[in-house]
Amino acid sequence: MAIVRFNPVLDLERAIGSFFDSGKDESNFYGFTPRVNTRETSEHYIVEMELPGIAKEDIDIEVTNNNLVISGEKKYFNEAKESDYYKLESRFGKFSRSFVLPENADKDAISAKTKNGILELSLAKTKVAQNKKITID
Repeated sequence: MAIVRFNPVLDLERAIGSFFDSGKDESNFYGFTPRVNTRETSEHYIVEMELPGIAKEDIDIEVTNNNLVISGEKKYFNEAKESDYYKLESRFGKFSRSFVLPENADKDAISAKTKNGILELSLAKTKVAQNKKITID
């Protein structure tokens, strides 16, 4: 049987900490940060970003150097003041996410569409030169 030291102050700190942390999502701690899924097929790289409630006119997509930058703003849509809410879990504000493009991503062949609050970007892959062994005659 292990002996555990009783520390009432530590228990109180944990209780207070869990009260203030309840409902807090780390990804939302600094404001609105859309969640992203990335995947790859044989011919494309796919980026899926959750952007519920954001009009496509409020989204900017740019390729700068070798970076894909998706930015925009989730606007506050209600006439009620923030102080009128008992609990406000929705996050609003500007966001920006950037991704380093793979070497074989075709920067000129990127398409974007939105459906049901999901922005989907499809980046075509370029043909990568295969290594070739040269024999000496």
